[in-house]
Amino acid sequence: MNVAVLGLWHLGPVTAACTAAAGHTVIGWDPDAETVNALAEARPPVAEPGLPALLAEGIASWRLRFSPDLHEAVADADLVWVAFDTPVDADDRADVDGVVQHVRAAFPHLKDGAIVLSSSQLPVGSLARLEQDWAGVARGRRVSFACLPENLRLGRAIDTFMKPDRIVLGVRSDEARAPLLALVAPFTDRIEWMSVESAEMTKHAINAFLATSVAFINEIAALCEQTGADAREVERGLKSEKRIGPHADLGPGAAFAGGTLARDVVFLRALGHTVGRPTPLMDGVEASNREHRGWARRRLESLLAPLTGRTIAVWGLTDRPGADTLRRSAAVELCRWLLEQGAHVRVHDPAVKALSDELSGVARAFTPEEAAAGADALVVATEWPAYREVSLDALIGVMAGRVIVDANRFLAATAGADRRFTMVSVGVAGRRDAGRRD
Repeated sequence: MNVAVLGLWHLGPVTAACTAAAGHTVIGWDPDAETVNALAEARPPVAEPGLPALLAEGIASWRLRFSPDLHEAVADADLVWVAFDTPVDADDRADVDGVVQHVRAAFPHLKDGAIVLSSSQLPVGSLARLEQDWAGVARGRRVSFACLPENLRLGRAIDTFMKPDRIVLGVRSDEARAPLLALVAPFTDRIEWMSVESAEMTKHAINAFLATSVAFINEIAALCEQTGADAREVERGLKSEKRIGPHADLGPGAAFAGGTLARDVVFLRALGHTVGRPTPLMDGVEASNREHRGWARRRLESLLAPLTGRTIAVWGLTDRPGADTLRRSAAVELCRWLLEQGAHVRVHDPAVKALSDELSGVARAFTPEEAAAGADALVVATEWPAYREVSLDALIGVMAGRVIVDANRFLAATAGADRRFTMVSVGVAGRRDAGRRD
């Protein structure tokens, strides 16, 4: 099958490389020529483990190439895969129109019988909107529209694409089923067929459910911190209940960030407003998560106030390990807030090559130990595996204080058992006088 992939930030390159690896002929397109040229040399714009090698393999096999020419990309495509990463603003509102405009631009070049398959995160009803637009320019050509909600996880995207639990596919007619089945057959035979609108809504529902789970357990964890309960033990009790189950996303820790979950919560709230149906649960999820985003700030203030003149080390800036983007990073927000409080901030991240302008005033360290030198407290913001290998004796030797703020208990197996440190994690009570000046 000839496949054109539109949008080449993160979802697009992974989609293109994995689809080529499955034996299809793939051409990727993006409006940014610099991005296209870099991908032609197997250099993706966003770090993803294993992706450069998979891109290089596809290019070498002649199954994968990239072009800045939209006509060249889609004119011979049996399937046009819409894989733009929908950008969001500071309030988690998505730039849907930007994605839709790029898809519309491809319409004059589509061949008769093509399928437009959307995996971009768009609000329910977006494909119906595109179908209406297509009707005005079809000129006798027949094009099917379908929806395959993306299910990638930054840092594990190739594995989740190649080995999905299942694939949700929304189609408008049975004619599209056979070619779509041929597209995804190398990855799984478990397909949940449904209508286009149901597939769009399924993506919203999954992310909103996960967001609700995160907000719920973190509210429980906040109460645990005040009562002496341990939220991880409560988590174990919850998951032992058969109506909840062991795989429920109920791990107390940091607030959800990065825009992915929040984007669908905002989509559903906006939809409720449009159709005149209240969404008090979604309203509460957003408010709860926003409150929890201040957890590290509150704990640092309770332990070290005043923060003026204090030195805070931050390990990790990216949203998650394996990534190199700082977009919507909670760690960046924390660093900026610490600077506003008059603290000195020193950071380390193995994937970040340079600090952005918004981190002006933050000192960059080249090793975790260098970041911790002289620090009154250490914040574990991104769970890079290398941080577990840092010697606790080395930290004791260089840190001025003994406080480690570790929301997800990433270092619990090592530093958590070391009584020389005061470990502060979500869902467990901590000493309020740790690290205070005498």
